[in-house]
Amino acid sequence: MQTRRINMSPWACAGLLGTLGTVFAQTPPAASGSAGASPSMQSLQPGAIGVLSGQTPSQQAQAAVAPVADAAAVAADYSSSWWNPGSGLTLGAQAEFDNALGKLGLINAAGALDTRGHPFFEPLGRNGRACVSCHQPANGMSLSVGAIQERWKTTSGKDPLFAAVDGSNCPSAPQEKESSHSLLLRHGLFRIFVPWPPKAADGSPIAPEFDLEVISDPSGCNSDAVYGLHSPNPQVSVFRRPRVVANMKYVMNSLGAPLNIKDGSPMERDPETGRFVNMNLMADAREPTQKSQATNAALTHLQAEEVPSKEQLRQIVDFENQLFVAASASKMAGSLVDTDGPAGLGPGAMQRGSPGLGDNFYTPVFGYFAQWSQPASSDPQGQFRASVARGMEVFFTRAFYIRDVTHLNTVGLGNPIKRSCATCHNARLTGMDFAPGWMDLGTGNEPWARDLPMTSELPLFKLTCHAERRPHPYLGRVIYTHDPGRALISGRCLDIGAITMQQFRGLSARAPYFSNGSAGDLRELVDYYDKRFEASYTEQEKQDLVNFLSVL
Repeated sequence: MQTRRINMSPWACAGLLGTLGTVFAQTPPAASGSAGASPSMQSLQPGAIGVLSGQTPSQQAQAAVAPVADAAAVAADYSSSWWNPGSGLTLGAQAEFDNALGKLGLINAAGALDTRGHPFFEPLGRNGRACVSCHQPANGMSLSVGAIQERWKTTSGKDPLFAAVDGSNCPSAPQEKESSHSLLLRHGLFRIFVPWPPKAADGSPIAPEFDLEVISDPSGCNSDAVYGLHSPNPQVSVFRRPRVVANMKYVMNSLGAPLNIKDGSPMERDPETGRFVNMNLMADAREPTQKSQATNAALTHLQAEEVPSKEQLRQIVDFENQLFVAASASKMAGSLVDTDGPAGLGPGAMQRGSPGLGDNFYTPVFGYFAQWSQPASSDPQGQFRASVARGMEVFFTRAFYIRDVTHLNTVGLGNPIKRSCATCHNARLTGMDFAPGWMDLGTGNEPWARDLPMTSELPLFKLTCHAERRPHPYLGRVIYTHDPGRALISGRCLDIGAITMQQFRGLSARAPYFSNGSAGDLRELVDYYDKRFEASYTEQEKQDLVNFLSVL
């Protein structure tokens, strides 16, 4: 069958500007020394090369006062797919894990790994957690709410996953109560606490363009005397899903431009190499590199007292970079790794592929699905595969009006613009944004967040832009939000509610969706976008999109 080429404008969100961005020269900053092996917090200054970001000391100070459970370590459960810290299991070169929709495939490109003593799998702090606690292989190196609920049931809430520091609604809540962990148990959300006002990379304060007030605080943490906004160590608490730590060669791929092509702001640099980074690693882009992210995670989420050593950080980053995950089988579509199937499916495609900007002519983001578009028979598998192929076409060609999205409609493309899903989800094989990917799609900002009922369980903030500053381009001078997103780091009104988009691979293994867990399944995700942008998808188009997303 002849491959269909999609007749649509080739300019995705990062298209022309992304190409121009690569011509900018990179000028590494002068080196300022290096971090020693396992230095103490007291010996470090924010901005030290490869070690510490500006907001981390304040976060670590709060983590240090959060209580740690006295319960004995939970024994490993070898009958399940859960990986306990320190269990000493071997992760094979390839692995498959069952989920409700099929199987998740994982490739460990460096070969089988004995995890004994490996810093990704061993506790690095006081609360018994390791990196693997929140980045489980069976969940595509993230976490599903189903796995979280099962862990609570299996361990009666004693697993280190539920550590008070961020695995509860607030460390001051009674930790033995299930209700104190409701956001994690119901929506897969961890507490993320960042200093207010924000701090620059060198630890100096940033004067925000807006005032921040707490309007509603169901968790109680933003109002808490020890952990809240007016505590001795002022912090803002928001709640987010853990991101995938796999397929990292795509996540970390950079345009190499010194300026954010969407708004002209300076890009962050890798403090070791001086090279510009793409700022797509975290939901709010607060950490520039995998090393700084691992350092921050150890000092906050694991409640470590010391910075991981150079060798530990090297091992963690090397391990993350050798992992590739994607759905490998579907209960309805069958195998997703057949040699005659769509070339973009399966973890092997992630290992073989190259990062870059997808277009609508020669290199669609997830490749072509022509092999499945005309089933040879009317059997259920063939019909499901045909639905997936139609879903791919909806994703690429079904245009609708995109309006009032900061860092998309604000970059000179118009408001509204008539485009498809692939406009923003344009990075090859992941569906991320190839450019710095934070946008306000409304999942955290009012009024659109009201279409996601669970947001009533989240804190609600009122942000008032100062009179001498430009207001938010679409929401005005006063904005109500459940998560200020990038604005908590930059302090800018323009960034309020903007969140860096997540990759699409392994979606079926790690529900719920959106950074705040507000879409319980793929249908709720599709329904949100249909309503947000008045796409008027037909019932068939919605189901085809769901089926397409389920096999990625």
